[in-house]
Amino acid sequence: MRLTILGGGGFRVPLVYRALLDDRRAGRVTDVVLHDVDASRLAAIRRVLAEQADGVADPPRITHTTDLDEAIRGADFVFSAIRVGGLAGRASDERIALDEGVLGQETVGAGGVSYGLRTLPVAIQVARRVAALAPEAWVINFTNPAGMVTEAMAAHLGDRVIGICDSPVGLGRRVARALGLDPAAVQLDYAGLNHLGWLRGVHAGGVDHLPRLLADPEALSSFEEGKLFGTDWLRTLGALPNEYLHHYYYTREAVTTGRASAQTRGAFLLEQQDRFYTATARGSGSALAAWEDARLERERTYGAESRAATGAGPRDSCDLDGGGYEQVALALMRAIAHDEPATLILNVRNRAPGPASSDPRSGATRAERAGRPGRSASEASAASRVTLSILDADAVVEVPCAVDGGGPRPFAVDPLPEHAAGLVCGVKAVERAAIEAAVTGSRAAALKAIALHPLVDSVTVAQRLLDRYVRHHPHLAYLS
Repeated sequence: MRLTILGGGGFRVPLVYRALLDDRRAGRVTDVVLHDVDASRLAAIRRVLAEQADGVADPPRITHTTDLDEAIRGADFVFSAIRVGGLAGRASDERIALDEGVLGQETVGAGGVSYGLRTLPVAIQVARRVAALAPEAWVINFTNPAGMVTEAMAAHLGDRVIGICDSPVGLGRRVARALGLDPAAVQLDYAGLNHLGWLRGVHAGGVDHLPRLLADPEALSSFEEGKLFGTDWLRTLGALPNEYLHHYYYTREAVTTGRASAQTRGAFLLEQQDRFYTATARGSGSALAAWEDARLERERTYGAESRAATGAGPRDSCDLDGGGYEQVALALMRAIAHDEPATLILNVRNRAPGPASSDPRSGATRAERAGRPGRSASEASAASRVTLSILDADAVVEVPCAVDGGGPRPFAVDPLPEHAAGLVCGVKAVERAAIEAAVTGSRAAALKAIALHPLVDSVTVAQRLLDRYVRHHPHLAYLS
């Protein structure tokens, strides 16, 4: 099986290769093609991978190229993890937004829109080339903003592009640990958009354990989200938000902390990775050891600004092993390639749950859930057409899916509460406007994408932000 990694010189590629090295099952990935537009970054990561494979019997073969078409041809799976504009672009997005008094995190707020506007034209071109050169390939998208990018690519690849994220995986793992449950044995009731979702149930043995967690202040405050959001707010919500919702629930604190910080997260990562790539290019010492040191520093400082804003303290040592997206990617590939059923939280089009999809919490079928007491016939009809009834069928959503050789099928999910539904619809409108801008080159659509974001509080500010982003980023020159 052949896997192509776009963004093959990226810092997190060794996590993917480590997962592939650990997979010794029949039908595993045997060939990895690394593609990147930066040959020096490719060379550095190849050194790390070579050290990882040292002493491993029959490791996946690695080839590399800076030619996109060459990388795509013959691929069974294409893993997309590109960063248009690099970390320098992210650092600029964040600082420009903070200068205007609003949040500009990589995928949230004005910075997320700017990143999307830079990335979407490139991602759409990738989707077109995959459709032309490897029409049977499946694309696994980790490129941020993941939901927006996956939806744009789906216009050319249909259901053969699937977005993944490590945030829901990490949340589920932490919650299971706090409850004393095996993470592999729980089913998560989770729904929303990428970086905008809520965990509404934790099911094991026919029981929802979330109420028990919410009733236990000590357990609830023992993990990242409990510290970030506070036990009182989590009880008020009756759900556990994705960590990125901290930017929405604690906006003033996040802006204040961000403006007071000597450097943004993007600037920190830019400086850190420059050190790693420069040292690795010199060829002195172990590339793998240098990468591991940088990775641990990255994990320890992940979410530092949010934790500082709420006094959450240092990150738990149990969360330092890595995000887990590489395990999601591996499980997804094996489920599709070898018809090995799996349940995964994925970014997929908002299609109706398949006929074999049952409720992971109770075992009830979709039809049984649609007909439950208190639900009108019109609501049941809408639910039969889409997974989240507040959005249309082409909208990419983040929900649990059953995955097998036929690809992912979303499970039926309960409607979101009104406040969550409002946020989801608002952010989806932002994503749609950004996609329109990328496809048509419309500056007006780009302005709408920034101005409509819930974290941008003024059209005047949005206009200044767009002007500054266009002046700063050559990749946005297409906007007219």
